[in-house]
Amino acid sequence: MKKILDYMEEELRAAFADCGYEEKYAKVVLSNRPDLCEYQCNGAMAAAKAYKKKPIDIAAEVAGKLDIQGEKAIFSEAQALMPGFINLKLSPEFLAGYMNGMRAEEKLGSEDAEKPETIIVDYGGANVAKPLHVGHLRAAIIGESIKRMGRFLGHHVIGDVHLGDWGLQMGLIIEELRDRQPDLVYFDEDYQGEYPEEAPFTIGELEEIYPAASAKSKADPAFLERAHAATLKLQKGYAPYRAIWRHIMNISVADLKKNYANLNVEFDLWKGESDAEPYIEDMIQMLIDKGLAYESQGALVVDVAKETDTKEIPPCLIRKSDGASLYATSDLATIVEREQDFKPDRYIYVVDKRQGMHFEQVFRVAKRAGIVREDTPMIFLGFGTMNGKDGKPFKTREGGVMRLETLIKDIDQAVLARIMENRTMALKEAEETAKKVGLAALKYGDLSNQASKDYVFDVDRFISFEGNTGPYILYTIVRIKSILAKYGEQGGNAEEEKTILAPAGSTEKGLMLQLARFNEAVQTAFAETAPHKICQYVYELANACNSFYHETKILAEEDAARKESYIGLIILTRRVLEACIDLLGFEAPERM
Repeated sequence: MKKILDYMEEELRAAFADCGYEEKYAKVVLSNRPDLCEYQCNGAMAAAKAYKKKPIDIAAEVAGKLDIQGEKAIFSEAQALMPGFINLKLSPEFLAGYMNGMRAEEKLGSEDAEKPETIIVDYGGANVAKPLHVGHLRAAIIGESIKRMGRFLGHHVIGDVHLGDWGLQMGLIIEELRDRQPDLVYFDEDYQGEYPEEAPFTIGELEEIYPAASAKSKADPAFLERAHAATLKLQKGYAPYRAIWRHIMNISVADLKKNYANLNVEFDLWKGESDAEPYIEDMIQMLIDKGLAYESQGALVVDVAKETDTKEIPPCLIRKSDGASLYATSDLATIVEREQDFKPDRYIYVVDKRQGMHFEQVFRVAKRAGIVREDTPMIFLGFGTMNGKDGKPFKTREGGVMRLETLIKDIDQAVLARIMENRTMALKEAEETAKKVGLAALKYGDLSNQASKDYVFDVDRFISFEGNTGPYILYTIVRIKSILAKYGEQGGNAEEEKTILAPAGSTEKGLMLQLARFNEAVQTAFAETAPHKICQYVYELANACNSFYHETKILAEEDAARKESYIGLIILTRRVLEACIDLLGFEAPERM
Protein backbone atom coordinates (compact mmCIF):
# COMPACT_ATOMS: atom_id res chain seq x y z
CA MET A 1 0.00 0.00 0.00
CA LYS A 2 1.45 3.34 -1.03
CA LYS A 3 2.27 6.06 1.46
CA ILE A 4 -0.37 8.76 1.60
CA LEU A 5 2.31 11.24 0.52
CA ASP A 6 2.81 9.19 -2.66
CA TYR A 7 -0.85 9.60 -3.61
CA MET A 8 -0.63 13.34 -3.07
CA GLU A 9 2.61 13.75 -4.99
CA GLU A 10 1.18 11.82 -7.95
CA GLU A 11 -1.60 14.41 -8.17
CA LEU A 12 0.84 17.29 -7.81
CA ARG A 13 3.23 15.87 -10.42
CA ALA A 14 0.38 15.66 -12.94
CA ALA A 15 -0.71 19.21 -12.10
CA PHE A 16 2.81 20.65 -12.47
CA ALA A 17 3.22 18.80 -15.79
CA ASP A 18 -0.15 20.05 -17.08
CA CYS A 19 1.03 23.58 -16.42
CA GLY A 20 4.29 22.98 -18.30
CA TYR A 21 6.57 22.66 -15.28
CA GLU A 22 8.92 19.84 -14.30
CA GLU A 23 7.42 17.18 -12.04
CA LYS A 24 10.38 17.35 -9.64
CA TYR A 25 8.80 20.40 -7.98
CA ALA A 26 5.81 18.39 -6.73
CA LYS A 27 7.24 17.59 -3.30
CA VAL A 28 4.58 17.43 -0.55
CA VAL A 29 5.40 17.84 3.13
CA LEU A 30 3.46 17.82 6.36
CA SER A 31 2.28 21.33 7.15
CA ASN A 32 4.05 23.24 9.90
CA ARG A 33 0.88 25.33 10.23
CA PRO A 34 -1.86 22.77 10.98
CA ASP A 35 -4.22 25.66 11.73
CA LEU A 36 -4.07 26.57 8.03
CA CYS A 37 -3.71 23.25 6.24
CA GLU A 38 -2.74 19.60 6.63
CA TYR A 39 -0.04 19.33 3.95
CA GLN A 40 1.72 21.77 1.70
CA CYS A 41 3.77 21.95 -1.47
CA ASN A 42 6.47 24.60 -1.69
CA GLY A 43 7.72 23.66 -5.17
CA ALA A 44 6.44 26.85 -6.78
CA MET A 45 9.19 28.82 -5.03
CA ALA A 46 11.92 26.69 -6.59
CA ALA A 47 10.13 26.56 -9.97
CA ALA A 48 9.88 30.37 -10.03
CA LYS A 49 13.66 30.72 -10.33
CA ALA A 50 13.84 28.18 -13.16
CA TYR A 51 10.90 29.60 -15.11
CA LYS A 52 11.39 33.28 -14.19
CA LYS A 53 7.85 33.70 -12.93
CA LYS A 54 6.31 34.86 -9.67
CA PRO A 55 5.97 31.95 -7.23
CA ILE A 56 2.37 32.85 -6.44
CA ASP A 57 1.45 32.71 -10.15
CA ILE A 58 2.89 29.20 -10.50
CA ALA A 59 1.22 28.10 -7.25
CA ALA A 60 -2.15 29.42 -8.45
CA GLU A 61 -1.81 27.64 -11.79
CA VAL A 62 -0.96 24.30 -10.18
CA ALA A 63 -3.62 24.58 -7.45
CA GLY A 64 -6.20 25.28 -10.13
CA LYS A 65 -5.40 21.96 -11.82
CA LEU A 66 -6.03 19.89 -8.68
CA ASP A 67 -9.36 18.09 -8.49
CA ILE A 68 -11.27 19.01 -5.33
CA GLN A 69 -14.77 18.14 -6.56
CA GLY A 70 -14.72 14.66 -8.12
CA GLU A 71 -15.76 11.44 -6.43
CA LYS A 72 -12.15 10.24 -6.39
CA ALA A 73 -10.65 13.57 -5.40
CA ILE A 74 -7.75 13.30 -2.99
CA PHE A 75 -7.99 16.92 -1.87
CA SER A 76 -10.90 18.86 -0.45
CA GLU A 77 -8.96 22.13 -0.54
CA ALA A 78 -5.99 23.38 -2.58
CA GLN A 79 -5.13 27.03 -2.06
CA ALA A 80 -2.29 29.16 -3.38
CA LEU A 81 -1.03 31.61 -0.77
CA MET A 82 1.73 34.20 -0.79
CA PRO A 83 4.54 34.04 -1.49
CA GLY A 84 3.93 30.76 -3.32
CA PHE A 85 2.69 28.05 -0.98
CA ILE A 86 0.14 25.47 -2.09
CA ASN A 87 -1.86 24.60 1.02
CA LEU A 88 -3.64 21.25 0.94
CA LYS A 89 -6.37 19.51 2.87
CA LEU A 90 -7.25 15.87 2.27
CA SER A 91 -10.71 14.80 1.20
CA PRO A 92 -12.55 13.15 4.13
CA GLU A 93 -13.81 10.45 1.76
CA PHE A 94 -10.34 9.70 0.44
CA LEU A 95 -8.99 9.57 3.98
CA ALA A 96 -11.68 7.11 5.07
CA GLY A 97 -10.85 4.93 2.07
CA TYR A 98 -7.20 4.97 3.09
CA MET A 99 -8.18 3.90 6.63
CA ASN A 100 -10.16 0.96 5.27
CA GLY A 101 -7.19 0.00 3.12
CA MET A 102 -4.90 0.01 6.18
CA ARG A 103 -7.45 -1.98 8.18
CA ALA A 104 -7.51 -4.74 5.53
CA GLU A 105 -3.75 -5.29 5.53
CA GLU A 106 -1.82 -7.36 8.06
CA LYS A 107 1.00 -4.82 8.20
CA LEU A 108 -1.39 -1.87 8.24
CA GLY A 109 -0.41 -0.63 4.81
CA SER A 110 3.30 -0.59 5.50
CA GLU A 111 5.28 -1.34 2.35
CA ASP A 112 8.07 -3.89 2.29
CA ALA A 113 11.41 -2.73 0.94
CA GLU A 114 11.64 -2.94 -2.84
CA LYS A 115 15.00 -4.68 -2.54
CA PRO A 116 15.16 -6.61 0.76
CA GLU A 117 18.65 -6.59 2.23
CA THR A 118 20.64 -8.86 4.48
CA ILE A 119 21.62 -6.63 7.38
CA ILE A 120 23.88 -7.34 10.35
CA VAL A 121 22.99 -5.40 13.49
CA ASP A 122 25.85 -5.61 16.00
CA TYR A 123 24.47 -4.67 19.40
CA GLY A 124 24.74 -5.83 22.98
CA GLY A 125 28.49 -6.00 23.34
CA ALA A 126 28.48 -7.39 26.87
CA ASN A 127 31.63 -8.81 28.39
CA VAL A 128 31.36 -12.35 29.70
CA ALA A 129 32.08 -12.98 33.36
CA LYS A 130 30.57 -9.61 34.23
CA PRO A 131 26.94 -8.88 35.09
CA LEU A 132 25.00 -6.59 32.77
CA HIS A 133 24.95 -3.05 34.14
CA VAL A 134 23.25 0.18 33.10
CA GLY A 135 26.02 0.85 30.61
CA HIS A 136 24.75 -2.08 28.53
CA LEU A 137 21.18 -0.80 28.41
CA ARG A 138 21.29 1.53 25.43
CA ALA A 139 23.07 -0.80 23.01
CA ALA A 140 20.60 -3.57 23.78
CA ILE A 141 17.34 -1.68 23.43
CA ILE A 142 18.37 0.62 20.55
CA GLY A 143 19.76 -2.33 18.60
CA GLU A 144 16.68 -4.44 19.29
CA SER A 145 14.42 -1.68 17.96
CA ILE A 146 16.53 -1.24 14.80
CA LYS A 147 16.40 -4.99 14.21
CA ARG A 148 12.61 -5.10 14.64
CA MET A 149 12.05 -2.16 12.30
CA GLY A 150 14.20 -3.74 9.61
CA ARG A 151 12.33 -7.02 9.82
CA PHE A 152 8.98 -5.24 9.75
CA LEU A 153 10.03 -3.69 6.44
CA GLY A 154 10.92 -7.08 4.97
CA HIS A 155 14.70 -7.11 5.40
CA HIS A 156 16.64 -10.17 6.57
CA VAL A 157 18.08 -8.72 9.76
CA ILE A 158 20.58 -10.70 11.83
CA GLY A 159 21.21 -9.55 15.38
CA ASP A 160 24.60 -10.43 16.88
CA VAL A 161 25.39 -9.87 20.56
CA HIS A 162 29.15 -9.85 19.79
CA LEU A 163 30.42 -10.73 23.24
CA GLY A 164 33.67 -9.55 24.71
CA ASP A 165 35.05 -13.01 25.47
CA TRP A 166 38.65 -12.95 24.33
CA GLY A 167 40.35 -10.04 25.98
CA LEU A 168 42.38 -9.30 29.07
CA GLN A 169 39.49 -10.04 31.42
CA MET A 170 39.98 -13.74 30.63
CA GLY A 171 43.62 -13.65 31.62
CA LEU A 172 42.72 -11.75 34.80
CA ILE A 173 40.15 -14.39 35.77
CA ILE A 174 42.53 -17.27 35.03
CA GLU A 175 45.31 -15.82 37.15
CA GLU A 176 42.97 -14.87 39.99
CA LEU A 177 41.62 -18.43 39.92
CA ARG A 178 45.20 -19.73 40.07
CA ASP A 179 45.87 -17.64 43.18
CA ARG A 180 42.69 -18.83 44.87
CA GLN A 181 42.73 -22.49 43.83
CA PRO A 182 46.30 -23.36 42.76
CA ASP A 183 45.60 -27.10 43.06
CA LEU A 184 43.09 -27.12 40.18
CA VAL A 185 44.12 -29.47 37.37
CA TYR A 186 44.19 -26.57 34.90
CA PHE A 187 47.35 -25.32 36.61
CA ASP A 188 49.11 -28.70 36.73
CA GLU A 189 51.46 -28.77 33.73
CA ASP A 190 51.82 -32.56 34.03
CA TYR A 191 48.08 -33.25 33.95
CA GLN A 192 47.12 -35.50 31.02
CA GLY A 193 43.45 -36.40 31.70
CA GLU A 194 40.12 -34.95 30.65
CA TYR A 195 39.18 -31.62 32.17
CA PRO A 196 36.13 -31.58 34.51
CA GLU A 197 32.71 -30.91 33.02
CA GLU A 198 31.65 -28.97 36.10
CA ALA A 199 33.00 -25.46 36.49
CA PRO A 200 35.13 -24.64 39.53
CA PHE A 201 32.94 -21.60 40.24
CA THR A 202 29.31 -20.44 40.22
CA ILE A 203 27.99 -17.36 38.42
CA GLY A 204 28.00 -15.51 41.74
CA GLU A 205 31.63 -16.43 42.39
CA LEU A 206 32.61 -15.59 38.83
CA GLU A 207 31.08 -12.14 39.12
CA GLU A 208 33.13 -11.58 42.28
CA ILE A 209 36.37 -12.96 40.83
CA TYR A 210 36.65 -10.52 37.94
CA PRO A 211 36.40 -7.21 39.87
CA ALA A 212 38.81 -8.59 42.47
CA ALA A 213 41.27 -9.51 39.74
CA SER A 214 40.82 -6.15 38.02
CA ALA A 215 41.56 -4.28 41.25
CA LYS A 216 44.60 -6.48 41.92
CA SER A 217 45.98 -5.77 38.44
CA LYS A 218 45.95 -2.03 39.13
CA ALA A 219 47.93 -2.47 42.34
CA ASP A 220 50.24 -5.32 41.32
CA PRO A 221 52.16 -4.91 38.02
CA ALA A 222 53.46 -8.49 38.26
CA PHE A 223 49.91 -9.85 38.44
CA LEU A 224 48.92 -7.72 35.45
CA GLU A 225 51.88 -9.10 33.50
CA ARG A 226 50.80 -12.65 34.38
CA ALA A 227 47.27 -11.85 33.17
CA HIS A 228 48.59 -10.55 29.84
CA ALA A 229 50.66 -13.71 29.42
CA ALA A 230 47.65 -15.91 30.27
CA THR A 231 45.49 -14.02 27.76
CA LEU A 232 48.05 -14.60 25.03
CA LYS A 233 48.33 -18.32 25.89
CA LEU A 234 44.54 -18.63 25.77
CA GLN A 235 44.43 -16.95 22.36
CA LYS A 236 47.19 -19.26 21.11
CA GLY A 237 45.10 -22.30 22.03
CA TYR A 238 46.61 -23.50 25.35
CA ALA A 239 44.28 -26.38 26.27
CA PRO A 240 43.96 -25.89 30.09
CA TYR A 241 43.07 -22.22 29.65
CA ARG A 242 40.66 -23.04 26.86
CA ALA A 243 38.92 -25.43 29.28
CA ILE A 244 38.58 -22.66 31.91
CA TRP A 245 37.37 -20.32 29.18
CA ARG A 246 34.60 -22.77 28.17
CA HIS A 247 33.43 -22.91 31.80
CA ILE A 248 33.35 -19.11 31.93
CA MET A 249 31.41 -18.96 28.67
CA ASN A 250 28.82 -21.61 29.58
CA ILE A 251 27.98 -20.07 32.95
CA SER A 252 28.15 -16.44 31.87
CA VAL A 253 26.19 -16.75 28.62
CA ALA A 254 23.33 -18.58 30.37
CA ASP A 255 23.09 -15.67 32.82
CA LEU A 256 23.34 -13.06 30.06
CA LYS A 257 20.53 -14.72 28.10
CA LYS A 258 18.29 -14.57 31.16
CA ASN A 259 18.99 -10.89 31.74
CA TYR A 260 18.60 -9.88 28.11
CA ALA A 261 15.29 -11.77 28.07
CA ASN A 262 14.13 -9.55 30.94
CA LEU A 263 14.64 -6.63 28.55
CA ASN A 264 12.70 -8.43 25.79
CA VAL A 265 15.91 -8.46 23.75
CA GLU A 266 16.89 -11.45 21.61
CA PHE A 267 19.90 -12.22 19.44
CA ASP A 268 20.19 -14.54 16.47
CA LEU A 269 23.90 -15.00 16.98
CA TRP A 270 25.72 -15.39 20.27
CA LYS A 271 29.11 -14.84 18.69
CA GLY A 272 32.08 -13.28 20.39
CA GLU A 273 35.57 -12.05 19.71
CA SER A 274 36.80 -15.64 20.03
CA ASP A 275 34.79 -16.67 16.96
CA ALA A 276 36.92 -14.32 14.88
CA GLU A 277 40.19 -15.90 16.07
CA PRO A 278 40.43 -18.52 13.26
CA TYR A 279 40.25 -15.75 10.64
CA ILE A 280 42.89 -13.44 12.09
CA GLU A 281 46.11 -15.00 10.78
CA ASP A 282 44.96 -15.19 7.15
CA MET A 283 43.44 -11.72 7.35
CA ILE A 284 46.67 -10.19 8.62
CA GLN A 285 48.65 -11.95 5.90
CA MET A 286 46.22 -10.63 3.29
CA LEU A 287 46.74 -7.07 4.59
CA ILE A 288 50.52 -7.56 4.33
CA ASP A 289 50.31 -9.11 0.86
CA LYS A 290 48.22 -6.19 -0.40
CA GLY A 291 50.81 -3.75 0.88
CA LEU A 292 48.39 -2.20 3.35
CA ALA A 293 49.86 -3.37 6.65
CA TYR A 294 53.38 -2.39 7.68
CA GLU A 295 55.50 -2.41 10.83
CA SER A 296 55.71 0.67 13.00
CA GLN A 297 57.71 0.52 16.22
CA GLY A 298 57.34 -3.26 16.19
CA ALA A 299 53.55 -3.18 15.77
CA LEU A 300 51.56 -3.79 12.60
CA VAL A 301 49.44 -0.88 11.36
CA VAL A 302 47.34 0.17 8.35
CA ASP A 303 47.09 3.80 7.21
CA VAL A 304 43.48 4.91 6.85
CA ALA A 305 43.74 8.71 6.57
CA LYS A 306 42.25 10.39 3.49
CA GLU A 307 43.09 13.73 1.89
CA THR A 308 39.52 14.87 2.44
CA ASP A 309 39.65 14.31 6.23
CA THR A 310 38.94 17.38 8.32
CA LYS A 311 40.42 15.80 11.44
CA GLU A 312 43.37 13.50 12.07
CA ILE A 313 42.60 9.78 11.60
CA PRO A 314 45.52 7.79 13.06
CA PRO A 315 46.71 4.50 11.54
CA CYS A 316 44.71 1.45 12.59
CA LEU A 317 46.73 -0.80 14.93
CA ILE A 318 46.28 -4.40 13.79
CA ARG A 319 48.79 -6.34 15.92
CA LYS A 320 50.82 -5.37 18.97
CA SER A 321 54.58 -5.75 19.09
CA ASP A 322 54.22 -8.87 21.27
CA GLY A 323 51.98 -10.50 18.66
CA ALA A 324 48.74 -10.05 20.59
CA SER A 325 45.52 -9.15 18.82
CA LEU A 326 43.55 -6.00 19.54
CA TYR A 327 39.91 -4.97 19.29
CA ALA A 328 40.48 -3.76 15.74
CA THR A 329 41.98 -7.13 14.78
CA SER A 330 38.98 -8.95 16.20
CA ASP A 331 36.44 -6.57 14.66
CA LEU A 332 38.04 -6.86 11.21
CA ALA A 333 38.21 -10.65 11.44
CA THR A 334 34.56 -10.67 12.51
CA ILE A 335 33.69 -8.78 9.33
CA VAL A 336 35.63 -11.41 7.34
CA GLU A 337 33.56 -14.11 9.05
CA ARG A 338 30.28 -12.26 8.41
CA GLU A 339 31.12 -11.77 4.75
CA GLN A 340 31.83 -15.47 4.44
CA ASP A 341 28.66 -16.55 6.26
CA PHE A 342 26.09 -13.93 5.24
CA LYS A 343 27.44 -11.49 2.61
CA PRO A 344 25.56 -8.59 4.25
CA ASP A 345 24.24 -5.70 2.20
CA ARG A 346 24.51 -3.42 5.21
CA TYR A 347 26.15 -3.29 8.63
CA ILE A 348 24.78 -1.38 11.62
CA TYR A 349 26.90 -1.13 14.77
CA VAL A 350 25.14 0.13 17.90
CA VAL A 351 27.95 1.21 20.20
CA ASP A 352 28.89 3.95 22.66
CA LYS A 353 29.65 7.06 20.60
CA ARG A 354 33.06 7.34 22.26
CA GLN A 355 34.09 4.35 20.09
CA GLY A 356 33.50 6.37 16.93
CA MET A 357 37.18 6.71 15.95
CA HIS A 358 37.82 3.00 16.45
CA PHE A 359 35.00 2.00 14.11
CA GLU A 360 35.91 4.65 11.55
CA GLN A 361 39.35 3.06 11.35
CA VAL A 362 37.97 -0.48 11.17
CA PHE A 363 35.45 0.39 8.44
CA ARG A 364 38.14 2.10 6.37
CA VAL A 365 40.49 -0.87 6.62
CA ALA A 366 37.66 -3.24 5.67
CA LYS A 367 36.95 -1.25 2.52
CA ARG A 368 40.56 -0.52 1.58
CA ALA A 369 41.36 -4.22 1.85
CA GLY A 370 38.31 -5.25 -0.16
CA ILE A 371 36.88 -7.26 2.75
CA VAL A 372 33.59 -5.48 2.03
CA ARG A 373 32.52 -3.68 -1.13
CA GLU A 374 33.23 0.04 -1.23
CA ASP A 375 29.52 0.81 -1.59
CA THR A 376 28.41 -1.34 1.37
CA PRO A 377 26.87 0.93 4.04
CA MET A 378 28.69 0.49 7.35
CA ILE A 379 26.72 2.55 9.84
CA PHE A 380 28.08 3.50 13.24
CA LEU A 381 25.10 4.34 15.45
CA GLY A 382 26.91 5.87 18.39
CA PHE A 383 24.81 6.51 21.48
CA GLY A 384 25.26 8.92 24.36
CA THR A 385 25.34 8.18 28.06
CA MET A 386 22.49 7.65 30.47
CA ASN A 387 23.02 10.18 33.26
CA GLY A 388 21.62 10.73 36.72
CA LYS A 389 19.86 13.91 37.76
CA ASP A 390 23.29 15.35 38.61
CA GLY A 391 24.19 15.18 34.92
CA LYS A 392 26.87 12.54 35.51
CA PRO A 393 26.78 8.89 34.37
CA PHE A 394 24.06 7.00 36.25
CA LYS A 395 25.32 5.33 39.45
CA THR A 396 23.97 3.60 42.53
CA ARG A 397 23.40 5.71 45.65
CA GLU A 398 26.76 4.41 46.88
CA GLY A 399 28.43 5.66 43.72
CA GLY A 400 28.97 2.27 42.06
CA VAL A 401 27.83 0.96 38.70
CA MET A 402 24.24 -0.27 38.95
CA ARG A 403 23.42 -3.77 37.76
CA LEU A 404 20.80 -3.83 35.06
CA GLU A 405 18.61 -6.32 36.91
CA THR A 406 18.63 -3.97 39.91
CA LEU A 407 17.53 -1.06 37.75
CA ILE A 408 14.69 -3.11 36.24
CA LYS A 409 13.59 -4.28 39.69
CA ASP A 410 13.59 -0.73 41.05
CA ILE A 411 11.43 0.53 38.18
CA ASP A 412 9.01 -2.39 38.51
CA GLN A 413 8.63 -1.67 42.23
CA ALA A 414 7.99 2.02 41.59
CA VAL A 415 5.31 1.18 39.00
CA LEU A 416 3.75 -1.41 41.30
CA ALA A 417 3.45 1.15 44.08
CA ARG A 418 1.64 3.51 41.69
CA ILE A 419 -0.72 0.78 40.49
CA MET A 420 -1.53 -0.31 44.03
CA GLU A 421 -2.50 3.24 44.98
CA ASN A 422 -5.74 2.64 43.08
CA ARG A 423 -6.13 -0.99 44.27
CA THR A 424 -8.13 -1.97 41.19
CA MET A 425 -6.51 -5.40 40.77
CA ALA A 426 -5.13 -8.29 42.79
CA LEU A 427 -1.47 -8.22 43.81
CA LYS A 428 -0.38 -10.98 41.39
CA GLU A 429 -2.00 -9.27 38.40
CA ALA A 430 -0.58 -5.93 39.56
CA GLU A 431 2.93 -7.41 39.68
CA GLU A 432 2.66 -8.80 36.13
CA THR A 433 1.24 -5.49 34.92
CA ALA A 434 4.05 -3.59 36.67
CA LYS A 435 6.65 -5.62 34.75
CA LYS A 436 5.12 -4.65 31.40
CA VAL A 437 4.61 -1.03 32.36
CA GLY A 438 8.08 -0.85 33.93
CA LEU A 439 9.73 -2.16 30.78
CA ALA A 440 7.75 0.33 28.69
CA ALA A 441 8.86 3.14 31.01
CA LEU A 442 12.50 2.08 30.80
CA LYS A 443 12.63 1.50 27.04
CA TYR A 444 10.52 4.46 25.98
CA GLY A 445 12.39 6.74 28.37
CA ASP A 446 15.58 5.81 26.56
CA LEU A 447 14.37 5.43 22.98
CA SER A 448 12.42 8.69 22.92
CA ASN A 449 15.77 10.50 22.99
CA GLN A 450 17.91 10.83 19.90
CA ALA A 451 20.42 8.00 20.25
CA SER A 452 23.54 10.16 19.95
CA LYS A 453 22.52 12.46 22.79
CA ASP A 454 23.07 11.99 26.51
CA TYR A 455 19.91 12.00 28.60
CA VAL A 456 18.86 12.16 32.24
CA PHE A 457 17.34 9.02 33.69
CA ASP A 458 14.40 10.20 35.80
CA VAL A 459 12.35 7.33 37.23
CA ASP A 460 9.50 9.55 38.42
CA ARG A 461 9.07 11.10 34.98
CA PHE A 462 9.50 7.84 33.08
CA ILE A 463 6.81 5.99 35.04
CA SER A 464 4.26 8.82 34.82
CA PHE A 465 0.95 7.89 33.19
CA GLU A 466 0.81 11.38 31.67
CA GLY A 467 3.01 13.14 29.13
CA ASN A 468 5.46 11.71 26.63
CA THR A 469 6.12 8.41 28.43
CA GLY A 470 5.81 4.69 27.82
CA PRO A 471 3.05 4.26 30.43
CA TYR A 472 1.01 7.00 28.72
CA ILE A 473 1.18 5.09 25.42
CA LEU A 474 0.17 1.88 27.19
CA TYR A 475 -2.66 3.66 29.00
CA THR A 476 -4.05 4.78 25.63
CA ILE A 477 -4.04 1.19 24.38
CA VAL A 478 -5.65 -0.06 27.59
CA ARG A 479 -8.32 2.66 27.26
CA ILE A 480 -9.19 1.36 23.78
CA LYS A 481 -9.35 -2.20 25.12
CA SER A 482 -11.73 -1.03 27.84
CA ILE A 483 -14.03 0.67 25.28
CA LEU A 484 -14.07 -2.49 23.17
CA ALA A 485 -14.89 -4.62 26.22
CA LYS A 486 -17.87 -2.37 27.02
CA TYR A 487 -18.90 -2.50 23.37
CA GLY A 488 -18.94 -6.30 23.68
CA GLU A 489 -21.11 -6.04 26.80
CA GLN A 490 -23.58 -4.03 24.73
CA GLY A 491 -23.81 -6.93 22.29
CA GLY A 492 -21.33 -5.61 19.74
CA ASN A 493 -18.76 -7.81 18.01
CA ALA A 494 -15.35 -6.19 17.69
CA GLU A 495 -14.12 -9.11 15.58
CA GLU A 496 -16.44 -8.25 12.69
CA GLU A 497 -15.08 -5.98 9.96
CA LYS A 498 -16.14 -2.37 10.41
CA THR A 499 -16.41 0.07 7.53
CA ILE A 500 -14.79 3.35 8.53
CA LEU A 501 -16.82 6.31 7.31
CA ALA A 502 -15.60 9.75 6.30
CA PRO A 503 -14.81 11.75 9.45
CA ALA A 504 -17.62 13.84 10.88
CA GLY A 505 -15.48 16.03 13.14
CA SER A 506 -12.04 17.60 13.40
CA THR A 507 -10.63 15.27 16.07
CA GLU A 508 -11.84 12.25 14.13
CA LYS A 509 -10.10 13.52 11.01
CA GLY A 510 -7.03 14.39 13.06
CA LEU A 511 -6.83 10.79 14.27
CA MET A 512 -7.14 9.49 10.71
CA LEU A 513 -4.41 11.85 9.51
CA GLN A 514 -2.06 10.51 12.18
CA LEU A 515 -2.88 6.90 11.35
CA ALA A 516 -2.19 7.59 7.66
CA ARG A 517 1.40 8.58 8.52
CA PHE A 518 2.30 5.13 9.92
CA ASN A 519 3.90 3.78 6.75
CA GLU A 520 6.03 6.88 6.31
CA ALA A 521 7.01 6.99 10.00
CA VAL A 522 8.39 3.44 10.05
CA GLN A 523 10.28 3.84 6.78
CA THR A 524 11.84 7.13 7.90
CA ALA A 525 12.80 5.82 11.33
CA PHE A 526 14.58 2.80 9.87
CA ALA A 527 16.24 4.70 7.03
CA GLU A 528 17.68 7.13 9.58
CA THR A 529 18.34 4.42 12.24
CA ALA A 530 16.28 6.61 14.55
CA PRO A 531 13.93 4.79 16.96
CA HIS A 532 13.11 8.14 18.56
CA LYS A 533 11.08 8.95 15.45
CA ILE A 534 8.80 5.99 16.18
CA CYS A 535 8.41 7.41 19.69
CA GLN A 536 7.52 10.84 18.27
CA TYR A 537 4.96 9.27 15.97
CA VAL A 538 3.33 7.00 18.55
CA TYR A 539 3.08 9.86 21.07
CA GLU A 540 1.34 12.09 18.52
CA LEU A 541 -0.97 9.20 17.61
CA ALA A 542 -1.84 8.58 21.27
CA ASN A 543 -2.60 12.29 21.69
CA ALA A 544 -4.84 12.26 18.61
CA CYS A 545 -6.63 9.18 19.90
CA ASN A 546 -7.25 10.70 23.32
CA SER A 547 -8.51 13.96 21.79
CA PHE A 548 -10.97 11.95 19.70
CA TYR A 549 -12.04 9.96 22.76
CA HIS A 550 -12.67 13.06 24.88
CA GLU A 551 -14.78 14.77 22.19
CA THR A 552 -16.72 11.77 20.93
CA LYS A 553 -19.45 9.71 22.61
CA ILE A 554 -18.32 6.48 20.98
CA LEU A 555 -20.55 3.97 22.77
CA ALA A 556 -23.49 6.37 23.14
CA GLU A 557 -23.65 7.18 19.40
CA GLU A 558 -27.21 6.52 18.18
CA ASP A 559 -26.41 6.24 14.47
CA ALA A 560 -25.54 2.56 14.08
CA ALA A 561 -23.30 2.99 11.03
CA ARG A 562 -21.43 5.89 12.63
CA LYS A 563 -20.97 3.92 15.87
CA GLU A 564 -19.57 0.96 13.92
CA SER A 565 -17.23 3.39 12.15
CA TYR A 566 -15.99 4.75 15.48
CA ILE A 567 -15.33 1.22 16.71
CA GLY A 568 -13.51 0.35 13.48
CA LEU A 569 -11.39 3.46 13.83
CA ILE A 570 -10.28 2.77 17.40
CA ILE A 571 -9.58 -0.88 16.54
CA LEU A 572 -7.29 0.34 13.75
CA THR A 573 -5.71 2.81 16.19
CA ARG A 574 -5.04 0.05 18.71
CA ARG A 575 -3.41 -2.10 16.02
CA VAL A 576 -1.13 0.74 14.92
CA LEU A 577 -0.22 1.63 18.51
CA GLU A 578 0.57 -2.02 19.25
CA ALA A 579 2.65 -2.31 16.07
CA CYS A 580 4.66 0.74 17.17
CA ILE A 581 5.37 -0.48 20.68
CA ASP A 582 6.37 -3.86 19.28
CA LEU A 583 8.94 -2.05 17.15
CA LEU A 584 10.16 -0.39 20.33
CA GLY A 585 10.34 -3.75 22.10
CA PHE A 586 7.54 -3.79 24.69
CA GLU A 587 3.86 -4.73 24.97
CA ALA A 588 0.69 -3.52 26.64
CA PRO A 589 -1.12 -5.17 29.56
CA GLU A 590 -4.87 -5.78 29.59
CA ARG A 591 -5.46 -3.33 32.43
CA MET A 592 -3.61 -0.56 34.24
